[in-house]
Amino acid sequence: MESLSCLVLKPSPPTRLFFPPRIPQMALPGSAFVFPFSMDYQLPITTAKLALKPIRASTSTVPTTPSTTSTVTSSPTAASTKKVLVPIGFGTEEMEAVILVDVLRRAGAEVTVASVEPQLEVQASGGTKLVADTRISTCSDCVFDLVALPGGMPGSAQLRDCEILKKITSKQAEEKRLYGGISTAPAVTLLPWGLLKRKRTTCHPAFFDRLPTFWAVKSNIQVSGELTTSQGPGTSFLFALALVEQLFGESVAREIGELLFMHSADDKPRKEEFNKVDWAVSHTPRVLVPVANGSEEIEIVTIVDILRRAKVDVVVASIEKSVKILASQGVKIIADKLIGDAAGSIYDLIILPGGVAGTERLQKSRILKKLLKEQDAAGRILGAVCSSPTVLHKHGLLKENKATAHPSSITELSNPVDGPKVVIDGKLITSMGLATVSDFALAIVSKFFGHARARSVAEGLVFEYPRS
Repeated sequence: MESLSCLVLKPSPPTRLFFPPRIPQMALPGSAFVFPFSMDYQLPITTAKLALKPIRASTSTVPTTPSTTSTVTSSPTAASTKKVLVPIGFGTEEMEAVILVDVLRRAGAEVTVASVEPQLEVQASGGTKLVADTRISTCSDCVFDLVALPGGMPGSAQLRDCEILKKITSKQAEEKRLYGGISTAPAVTLLPWGLLKRKRTTCHPAFFDRLPTFWAVKSNIQVSGELTTSQGPGTSFLFALALVEQLFGESVAREIGELLFMHSADDKPRKEEFNKVDWAVSHTPRVLVPVANGSEEIEIVTIVDILRRAKVDVVVASIEKSVKILASQGVKIIADKLIGDAAGSIYDLIILPGGVAGTERLQKSRILKKLLKEQDAAGRILGAVCSSPTVLHKHGLLKENKATAHPSSITELSNPVDGPKVVIDGKLITSMGLATVSDFALAIVSKFFGHARARSVAEGLVFEYPRS
């Protein structure tokens, strides 16, 4: 029986750990994605130049959900399909899992999300409910080019206690194929399996003392032979791109980095604010995130995860007939409720995620349109990322407010600001989307609670954030 293959615990709902400040890093010079194996390095980040591209559907012998929006199709290696396993369990860190899946699928990999639990539906560490493509037992006899473990607690312990996953990953290492882990996974999962021997390794700063002292490295990304490790949710994009480079080459990794807007520190301003007003409230801030089929999963999960870490009350509401939605890169997410059930409450902020197909569906929702207009009339806050600021524009809610959006959509806005990752104008906040949504969510935390709270959340994420 599948339930006997993995040791399944019955834990209480996942809780978040409070982590110490991150360890500062030094970036290596250069403008290209270069990954010297078995050495410390930090991924240089490039300027965004590319718009979204149509995705190339893929097939797999393992049950998977094909992507539906964008990937890199120009790569000569795209025809050589790479198969990737991303296991998840109760308490897996949702940002790490979803960013891994999203980025690797954009690069052209066939990614299988496999549950180590008896059921496909998995509640992640921040409360987001994900649905795996298959159970881990169906992957036993499959050969993968990469096995990538997300972190999170107790998710890493759930992965560690799964015998099937242990055998798959151990065989991966023995046959010198790629494997890796991020955040708590190196210390909690890979170390007990004996898969860190004679390997330079990093992990989340809070678990660093569990690593063998001689082989532990304080870096964002560490590549040691076939093993790649990284520090936390805030380094997930770097981790994913390091894996893309090893699977598909430097040029594909660079192109994906540009597609995701992974900017260097001095490339674009983090945020710009106009008509500054106070957002502070006397109660726990309440935020609504409407979602649809085709919404961008990176944006949904990152925004929700970061806001919940800051103790914001976040409600994810589906505008579809079902609470289950299929996001733009094939990740299945279960919303908290339907939009009709969410419409009876008052929210301090409503945030629209992007994704081309998702944005079109959000725009057509009559219930959401009514909610947005009521929000604006009451003088409450509106937010939108990527292509979704166009929804506010088409509903007549942007007015003369300054805003930003994805480069493919920004020309549709009435008063666009091209440059900052995040633009705040009074009670409107917008961003370019994708990798900029961490800055977007932390800007919201800062507006509600102050800079100190935002910095504390950023440190737990292992995300670079200004001290003042």
